[in-house]
Amino acid sequence: MTMPIPGVSRHLAAVAVALTLALAACSSPSTPQKAATKPAAPAARNLLAEVRAAGANGDDSLDVQPLRDPVIEDLRASATRAEAAARFGEADGFLREALAITPDDPELLQWRAELALAQAQYDEAVQLASRSYETGPKLGALCRRNWTAVKLAREMTGHAAAATAAAQQAARCTVEPPVRM
Repeated sequence: MTMPIPGVSRHLAAVAVALTLALAACSSPSTPQKAATKPAAPAARNLLAEVRAAGANGDDSLDVQPLRDPVIEDLRASATRAEAAARFGEADGFLREALAITPDDPELLQWRAELALAQAQYDEAVQLASRSYETGPKLGALCRRNWTAVKLAREMTGHAAAATAAAQQAARCTVEPPVRM
């Protein structure tokens, strides 16, 4: 059995404490790191939904659906499926094919305008919506969708005055029905 040497264990403890303090003194002081915070991104706007909601508001129009060419109907169905899968370019291709058959169909033109909005092609959206308005009804749901698409495209490009004018035009697409007694 070994006998403890008086003062040695105290000496070792003192050396250990001194070394610990020396090592702590050599390290750089820790500064609290600021977490990199980005400002919260604005919620993404669903421009397609905004335009279509404008067309859905109101029961002020009579919706007349002519008999459609089966080829056009197939292309419309394909475009619907592509759009549902967020393949907007593919959907636009189907609509272009349909417009090659019926070039002045205001519904197809407006649909292409809405897809252009979804793809941030704002100038094209304005051109297509304007052409749809020129060939389509001047009142009702399609009219509201035309002018709402123009309004949103103008907002997205920073043209506030033009967006306001388009919103006013969209309001003119709704005519109050006469009061019936």
